[in-house]
Amino acid sequence: MPRKTRKTPGVDKRFIMNIINTIIPIFSIITLGWIVRFKGFIQPEFLGPANRLVYYLAIPAMIFHAISKASFKANFDITVLFITLLSVLAAFAAAWCVGLFLRIRQGALGTFIQASFHGNLGYIGLAVAYYSLGNEGFVRASIIAGFIMILQNLLAVVALQLNSDDISASKNKRTVVLRILGNPVILSAFAGILFSFTGLRLPLIMDRSLSILSGLALPMALLLIGASLSFKLIQSKIFQLFSSSFLKLILLPGLGIIFYRLFHIDPEGYLPGLILLASPTATLTYVMAKEMNGDEDFAVAALSVCTMLSAVTFSIWLHIASG
Repeated sequence: MPRKTRKTPGVDKRFIMNIINTIIPIFSIITLGWIVRFKGFIQPEFLGPANRLVYYLAIPAMIFHAISKASFKANFDITVLFITLLSVLAAFAAAWCVGLFLRIRQGALGTFIQASFHGNLGYIGLAVAYYSLGNEGFVRASIIAGFIMILQNLLAVVALQLNSDDISASKNKRTVVLRILGNPVILSAFAGILFSFTGLRLPLIMDRSLSILSGLALPMALLLIGASLSFKLIQSKIFQLFSSSFLKLILLPGLGIIFYRLFHIDPEGYLPGLILLASPTATLTYVMAKEMNGDEDFAVAALSVCTMLSAVTFSIWLHIASG
């Protein structure tokens, strides 16, 4: 139970091991992607079609499948949801201001912004919620994650579109609206919430089909990230990378925990939301940057650095929440 997790000294060590067991598999696949690209098994011309397959098919299937299977009525707290979404909005605005202050160039600003607030909910966030809070906490986190997915992907599309190098497109409000409404990630998350709200179950044939297709999303995305790794960029943009990681791992969950406590919400109630806010930069930031003419090299470096640092910050935020 969550209460025992906060009061038992040995649980902190188990939690840290759970974080390690989550991060090492991620980086093993990323490393494999880099190796197979270095060895020539993945050719440059393969990356574009594979990226579109993940972006338009596999990831939307994974998001819809995960959200649609969660019970909407199970421990749903509108106050926790509102505060969590408010925290994301505040971090989004802060990231935009920081990006302008750092004078990040137009084409890269959108990627910097989304890397600073767009969290990896579907894999790391929900995994940590399950390991630290059990099945009940996982269900509550899944419901909250559905709404966050819609908001953060909506904001990511806005940031990338308005800060595109294509000036004519960035000034075209109709283009911005159409890109937002037609974004496959937003559509799949919204459809998943609607289906979950009805309480219906997916037909077995559809459930298994989506499960198979969902299985393609994460390994393929991680392989693509590894195949596009740029170690040189990590050194050349170290200040921007750590600024982005600070906004994502410190400011965003920090705002959340302040707001939760201002509203006198018990830790058992807000921990699922806090874990999602503390999640590192999503692998989807690379996919979206690639598809929307952002800075995919920065996205790869940002999610790599942020994911490594999150092993420490996850433990810190759960410790603070238990205090």
